[in-house]
Amino acid sequence: MPGTADIAGTPESTGSAPPTSGNGSSPRGRLDVVDVLRGFALMALFLVHVIESYELFWAAEKPGMITDIVFALFMGKSFSLLALCFGFSFFILMDRAARRGEDFTARFAWRLLILEGIGFLHALIYRGDIMQTLAAIGFLLLLFNRIRSNAVLLGGAAFCLIGPSLIVQLVAGALGAGWANAPAQSSVDPGMPVYLSGDLWQVLRVNLWAGQQSKYWFFLEYGRMVQILGLYLLGLVLGRTNFFGDLAKSRGWRPVALIVAELLAILLFVGREPAREAFVGLQLGVGANRAFWALINLWLDLAGTAFWALLVIALYDGPARRLVQPLAAPGRLTLTYYILQSAVFVPIFYHYGLGKYDDWDAATRLWVAMGAIAVQILVAHWWLARFQYGPIEWVWRALTYLRRDVPFRREAPARG
Repeated sequence: MPGTADIAGTPESTGSAPPTSGNGSSPRGRLDVVDVLRGFALMALFLVHVIESYELFWAAEKPGMITDIVFALFMGKSFSLLALCFGFSFFILMDRAARRGEDFTARFAWRLLILEGIGFLHALIYRGDIMQTLAAIGFLLLLFNRIRSNAVLLGGAAFCLIGPSLIVQLVAGALGAGWANAPAQSSVDPGMPVYLSGDLWQVLRVNLWAGQQSKYWFFLEYGRMVQILGLYLLGLVLGRTNFFGDLAKSRGWRPVALIVAELLAILLFVGREPAREAFVGLQLGVGANRAFWALINLWLDLAGTAFWALLVIALYDGPARRLVQPLAAPGRLTLTYYILQSAVFVPIFYHYGLGKYDDWDAATRLWVAMGAIAVQILVAHWWLARFQYGPIEWVWRALTYLRRDVPFRREAPARG
């Protein structure tokens, strides 16, 4: 979304020089650390997608060490990092426009509508598209941005992130409410049989709507919609407080927060199954059981999200920066890469293409994903040395401002 244009928002800037020490900005003002964080999230999300064969893994689950580790480390966490970046980049766009004496509200709403359209087209290929959902919830930021108190916004974020909709479902299920104890609507999936055996036309047709229903039901039933809003608000506050622009201010407390997030994630991961069994023993009903399990996993994902965000920032803000710096380039091409990943790998796994979902074991999928990540990083650096934006980022930006003269190629350095 906001920014130069990608699925989690890239701040408007053309600077790409290495950042100065002591903060996360480049000499030309680009928040390089956010690009690194976004690039990490995008590559982690791609790894999850490949390991799950772009959803076909769930048709006949084959658990194993590789899938268990990848899912435990990155599933739910990478998506949450992208949502956090969205909220932050919204602030960047609105703040920079305000400094120019402009109101960016209407144009930001127009940007979201464009993103909805891009997401709609992408969802025809891969129904797991998240751009439409992120764009739709993004409209709420225009309302919350009118709240000037950061304390109120943090309170709203905390409320959203504890899982209020899941808590309501848990209580309602325990009280015997029929709607809460009914089978989950997201478990009905008319799309999966088509992905496993249909041709391209059938996939495009089912993804037009029927295949999308289970995704949106999942977002609603498992609290994902409210979670996204909470992460947006948190990202907005991080922008207002210049968290990424002045990393030196947080060096005192970030190491402690990193350890706390790590310990909490480990505790939730190790204790979630015993906690589930104990809760089921209370015999409060299937609805309450389902909501409790979703709550535990929601909190685990949030703890993991905090851990990865703080770890990547710690690496960036120290002598190990070179380990994460290469991720900044793909972080600036998020929208292009997100769509390109689906365009390449969905046909590799789905029946209408190569149908490799049942041929490649987890180790093969892991090596393919790691190789593809390395290629994406190299290509991103090559591309950005020659072009200002990714191709889809450029289209989104041009449509946002309804101009065709948005610079695309980089100017060759002057000789002399």
